[in-house]
Amino acid sequence: MQNWVLTELDSGERIVSEKLGHVRSAAVGYWIGAGSRDEEAGEAGVTHFIEHLLFKGTGSYSALEIAEIFDGLGGELNAATSREHTLVYARVPDHHLDTAVEVMSDMVFSPAFAELDAEREVVLEEIAMYDDAPQELVHDLIAEAVFGDHPLGRPVIGNSEVISTIPREAIARYHDEMYVPANIVVAAAGNVEHDRVVELVENALARRRAVGESRQNLRPPLVQPPPPRLRFQQKDTEQYHVCLAAPGISRSDRRRFAASILDAILGGSASSRLFQEIREKRGMAYAVYSFVSQYTDTGQIGVYLGTREDNLDDALAITAEQIADIAGGNLPERELARAKENLKGRILLSMESTSTRMNRLGKSLITDSELLSLDRIVAEIDAVEAISVSELAGALLASDRLSAACIGPKEDRFLAALERVTPELARAA
Repeated sequence: MQNWVLTELDSGERIVSEKLGHVRSAAVGYWIGAGSRDEEAGEAGVTHFIEHLLFKGTGSYSALEIAEIFDGLGGELNAATSREHTLVYARVPDHHLDTAVEVMSDMVFSPAFAELDAEREVVLEEIAMYDDAPQELVHDLIAEAVFGDHPLGRPVIGNSEVISTIPREAIARYHDEMYVPANIVVAAAGNVEHDRVVELVENALARRRAVGESRQNLRPPLVQPPPPRLRFQQKDTEQYHVCLAAPGISRSDRRRFAASILDAILGGSASSRLFQEIREKRGMAYAVYSFVSQYTDTGQIGVYLGTREDNLDDALAITAEQIADIAGGNLPERELARAKENLKGRILLSMESTSTRMNRLGKSLITDSELLSLDRIVAEIDAVEAISVSELAGALLASDRLSAACIGPKEDRFLAALERVTPELARAA
C-alpha cells in the first residue's frame, strides 16, 4: 500500500512526503542532483565545497544564526555529498517544521558564499584528515583503480589544489547551474501534512532569483570500465590497508537484491564468511568487510581488510578462497536464509526512523529509481535463489576483473601477497 504523496511543481521541483501520525518529529531533506561525478576536472571537489558553504550564511541568516536557530529548535541539521547527489537534511519536532523548511530553503537556494577563505581552510583540513586515515583513503584509491580517469574515480571530497584556488565566481556558477528546481527533490517524513510542505517549499521557491540552465543532462556515462588497475601508496603504517574491487551493477539492475545478499554473506554481517574466517577464527584483522555501491549506470563491489604484514598473505588468500567458494555454488540453504532474514530485518528496523524513511523517498526520486513498497522489497529478497548469488559472485568478483589498492609500508610485500588473489594484476604491476 502506497503511503507517500508526490507533487511536482510547475518549476519541475518534486516534493514527496510520508505521514507517520504516531511520531512527534519531522525529517526533511533537500536532495540536489549534483555530485562529484558532475564536476569537470578543474572543479573537482566544488560540490562538496558548496555543501560546506551552504551553512555559512544566506541573504537572510548568518552562519551563527543558522546554528542558533536549529539549536533552539532542539533539532539536527547536517548535509552530505556523494558521487551523484548532495543532501541537506534536518530532523526537528513536528511543530518546528515551518521554521526548518524556511531556513533550509534559504540555505539551498540563496547561499551568500560568505567566509569563503576560512571555509577553504576547513575543507583542506578535512582532506588532510582523510590523508591521515588510511582505512578511509584506500577507498579513494580503489575507486581510482576501478574507474580510472572517469569522474567516478575521483574523491568526492576533492583535491587540495582545486579547493585552494577555485574562485568565488566559479563556485557561484556551479551552484546556479546545478541547484535548479528541476534538479531538486524535497522529501519529508514524520508527523507532516503534505499540502503544508508543498506550500512552504512553494513560498521559498518564489523568493529565488532566476538562474541559468542545468547541466545535469551532461553527466558523463561510464560506457566501458577500464581494465583492472593497481594503486599503492607507501606509508609507514602498522597495518596494510587493502581494497579489492571491481565494477558492479547499477541501482536499476534487477540483480541488485542478489548483490545485497552476496554482500551480507561475503562480508556484510557478523556471521559473514570474511568476518568469521579472518577475524573470529584466526584473529588476522580487526576490520574486514565487503561493500557494494550502486550508481545510475554502473556500480562497485569489493572487500576491505586491514592487517599486519605477517597476516597479509593468508588474509588475502582466504578472501580469494571464499569468493571462489561462493562463485562455485557452495551456498547452503541455511546460509542463504540467514542472509535474507538479516537483510529484511535491517530494512524493517530502519523504517522505524523518520530520517531513514525520508532518505528512502528522496534518494529514490533524485536517482530516478523505482520506489518499491516494503512488501515488494521483502518479496524480491525472498525470491533470490542461491544460484543467482553464486553466478553474480562469479561474474562480478572474478580474479581477472579485480582491481587492487593498498596503503602500507612495502609495495613489493603487497604484490607478493596479491599473487594469491589476482596473479595477472600482480605480475603486470
